[in-house]
Amino acid sequence: MISSFVVTGFLGSGKTSLIINSVKEHLKDKKVAIVVNEFGEIGVDGKILSNVYSEVLELSEGCICCKLSAEFESSVRKLIADYQPEVLIVETSGTAEPFPIVFSLKTLGLFVDGVICVVDTKNFPKYKDDETARYQLGTANIVVLNKIDLVSEEELREVEKEVREIKEKYKLVNLFAPQEPQSFYEVYKSVHGKVPPEVFKGSENPIELALRLEHHEHDHSHRKGRVVYFEKELTEEELINYLKSLPREVIRAKGIVKLKDYPFPVFVHYVFGDYDIGMPAENYQGKSFLVLIS
Repeated sequence: MISSFVVTGFLGSGKTSLIINSVKEHLKDKKVAIVVNEFGEIGVDGKILSNVYSEVLELSEGCICCKLSAEFESSVRKLIADYQPEVLIVETSGTAEPFPIVFSLKTLGLFVDGVICVVDTKNFPKYKDDETARYQLGTANIVVLNKIDLVSEEELREVEKEVREIKEKYKLVNLFAPQEPQSFYEVYKSVHGKVPPEVFKGSENPIELALRLEHHEHDHSHRKGRVVYFEKELTEEELINYLKSLPREVIRAKGIVKLKDYPFPVFVHYVFGDYDIGMPAENYQGKSFLVLIS
C-alpha cells in the first residue's frame, strides 16, 4: 500500500521548507511524489518544489478540501498510475483544512501515516484564534513547532502550551475505542523545517476513517488574494521598501521577482512583516510577481 502524508499549517508557517529540508533527506531511498495546492491563480510553492523534485503535481484556483476534491482524487489517481510512487506527500494551502483531504486519500486506498501541522512559532500569537488554523491543528497527529530560533525559550514554552490546549479542544478522537476518547499526537521542534527521521516513519496512531473531527462550515470568503506584477527589474532596496510598505492586513506575500545585479530571479516570502529574499528561481522566464493574501 502507498504511504501518504499531509503537510498542513497556516499561511507562511514553513510547509514547503519542511518538505525541501526534511523529506528529501529522510525519504531519499523512496520514490516520492508531491501534490501541492496553492491559494490563488499563480503557484509559487509548486515552482519551488519543482526545483527539487521531478514529480510535483500542482492544483491551483481552489482549495482541495472544498471544490477541488474531485479533481484532486482524479489527479492523484493518474499520478499514481503514471509514476507509481512509494510515498505521496500532499501540501495543503495555508487556508485549507486537512480532514477532507485525508478522507479522499483513504478513498483512494492510500495509508495515511501522518497529518503534519507546521506551526509558525514566532507568529502563532497573531493567528492562533483563526478557526482554520485551529482545525489544522485539530486534525494533525504530528505537530511541528517551526522557527524556534526566532523566539525565546519562554515564548516557545507558551506557544507549546497554547498548542496543546487547542489540541484538547479541536481534536481527533477514536469513536470505536472502548476507553474514554483520548487525543493522540506528537510534538517536534524545528528550524527551517528540519525534523528528525521518525516524523516520516509515521505515527503509532495513523489517521483512520473511524476518527471524527467535529466540523464546521468552511468558508474562504474572509481570505482575499491578488497578484501584483512588476514590469521592470527592481533593485533589492526597492523590493524591500515595497514589502515594508504593505498594509497590515496583508499577512502573506510570495512570488518571484527579477532584481538588478542578480543572475537569476529570486523567490520572495513575506509573513506578518518578516521577509526573506534570495533563493534563486533559475528556470523562471515569466514576469516578476507577488501574490498578496489578506
